[in-house]
Amino acid sequence: MNKRELVARAISVLFALQAVGCSDGGPTYFDACDGTVTEEECYALRRDPSSAQVALASQIALRYIDEHPPTAEEWDWTSGVLMFALTELYRVTGDARLRDYYQAWIDFHIEEGYRIFWSDSCPPALTAQALLKEGDDASYRKVVDDVLEYLRTAPRIEQGGISHLGVVNILSIWVDSLFMFGNVLTRQGELADDQGALTLMSEQLGIFSDLLQNENGLLVHAYGWPEDFDTDIYWARGNGWVTASLADYLRVRFLRDETDPDATRMFLSQVDGVLATQDPLSGMWWTVMNRPGETYLETSATALFAYGIARAYRYGVLGQSELSAAKAAVEGVEGAVATDNQGRPYVTGISAGTSVSTFEGYAAIPLEDDLNYGVGATILALIETSGLY
Repeated sequence: MNKRELVARAISVLFALQAVGCSDGGPTYFDACDGTVTEEECYALRRDPSSAQVALASQIALRYIDEHPPTAEEWDWTSGVLMFALTELYRVTGDARLRDYYQAWIDFHIEEGYRIFWSDSCPPALTAQALLKEGDDASYRKVVDDVLEYLRTAPRIEQGGISHLGVVNILSIWVDSLFMFGNVLTRQGELADDQGALTLMSEQLGIFSDLLQNENGLLVHAYGWPEDFDTDIYWARGNGWVTASLADYLRVRFLRDETDPDATRMFLSQVDGVLATQDPLSGMWWTVMNRPGETYLETSATALFAYGIARAYRYGVLGQSELSAAKAAVEGVEGAVATDNQGRPYVTGISAGTSVSTFEGYAAIPLEDDLNYGVGATILALIETSGLY
């Protein structure tokens, strides 16, 4: 799809979203509920707490909790992604064991002390934001404020993009950041009616799109990285972070009766590139998306794509064909769920932590089981595709 076609498609999506809810029949997007239920009740209802997928997500989460004490989880992106997924699962199930776990984790780190010094130390604020929805608390408020203050003053590349490595003296943007700090800005805009946070997110999306997104819609891993890396390959989990974060950002803009045409165009273009590289047999994605068969199919990226595409479908940004791809993806993720010697499910096939690299470097990253961020991504995918069958 060329640029002109993408612009036309983005405009048509925006008009359709503006029209949603204006008919005499009331809201028509999937996640809409009438005024007889609360927002939280609607969130759970539309994801069908009785579904097999929510049950599997809960079983995966509870096994992980049993195996990993909250105090053993770090203050970083890996644990932050898991805890974010647990907050979303708690919204559906109301299982207090989930809340107790992520609250014990964040309370432990608040007591021990934490640092916000690069993009990957921002995701814990998502848990603080979830807890603040239940009532104001000075310690959780401080976590969010600390992250927001960091993002206002963080080192930036020449074009204005927030440098991924923060205080490290290497100015470079990475796709990872759009999830790591981007989700915090999006939720701040939603929960605190903070237009400044959404404006900052929109500005960063524009910079990242200009510097990282290619004609095929996919994003390269980084810009400004001083070491050798390939700019003609596309790392799947990195693109998964983008799909997931953009879908939630557009959701919040939509619910605020606002539009962001450039972000919509960026998202639609990326989704086209993502779907063009989906493995037709497994429904999954190769860790290097445009080199099929040369690396391995990867669970966490596949889960993030399923989550983001399903979330966008729920608010009318994407349609049935994209939803079918998300369903195929989550079936692939379910195929990567194994059981331990007690019959409890756990997630396999997760690529380990990945830096900016060459093709050979990405291919050499090992696959591991039960990694917290892969568990979190899987839970998010199962939640977001539940209720859509």
